[in-house]
Amino acid sequence: MDMHYLTVILLGIVEGLTEFLPVSSTGHLILASELLGYDASTWAMFNVVIQLGAILAVVVLYWRTFWAVATGLLRREPVSWRFLRNLLVAFLPSAVIGLALHSYIEVLLGAPQVVAWALIAGGIAILLIERMVKKAQYHGIADIPLPQVIGIGFIQCIAMIPGVSRSGATIMGALTLGVERRTAAEFSFFLAIPTMLGASTLELLKKGDQITGGSVGWGSIALGFAVSFVVALLVIKWFVGLVSRRGFAPFAWYRIVAGAAALIWLAAR
Repeated sequence: MDMHYLTVILLGIVEGLTEFLPVSSTGHLILASELLGYDASTWAMFNVVIQLGAILAVVVLYWRTFWAVATGLLRREPVSWRFLRNLLVAFLPSAVIGLALHSYIEVLLGAPQVVAWALIAGGIAILLIERMVKKAQYHGIADIPLPQVIGIGFIQCIAMIPGVSRSGATIMGALTLGVERRTAAEFSFFLAIPTMLGASTLELLKKGDQITGGSVGWGSIALGFAVSFVVALLVIKWFVGLVSRRGFAPFAWYRIVAGAAALIWLAAR
């Protein structure tokens, strides 16, 4: 197989596997660029756009939830309006702070050592939170009070540091604020939709010419999008079942091991 298309498929798999797990998809894509030796700047736009494939997987898997909310909004049902309010309010901090700090975030995206340390620190944080978390108070997204929603939104912003994990920050933040495990995971999935749509739109507006004028064209992006979509479909179902039974500790230990291995490898190059 042509090396170009092999890279496309591998990056699509990495994105689909890691977007909704608390292990940092962006961090893994940065480390993949170091490990595979390809030019990360050439593939930067590709990595952003294929995230939409993973987002589409959420829409497909939870279409009944979105349909129920949409019809509930038309009927002016309070629970549907609270669901929508909570998603939008939790999204706002990342939208505002992301726009303000966009140039600084781009600098961090080129620092694999930052990713490695963030993986380790995030793993330790997950283990600590798993031990400290109290009995859940909120068992539905619409049931989460506004102050907790605002807190989750600001905690998500920590994931602007590559390697932290957007889903990990959102889920752990929700757990510390009294949200039940499955609900915390699903809130993270749903919150990814406006967050990643916003990030992808911003990148397309700023660097869309890289697709038509660069070496990674629409065909490669379509393939990567499809791969990330299919892989994410499988991962989301598996992830929800796992955390409902065993919690998040397995991902914490993975982060610590992966981060340590990355540091050793980066130091030995």
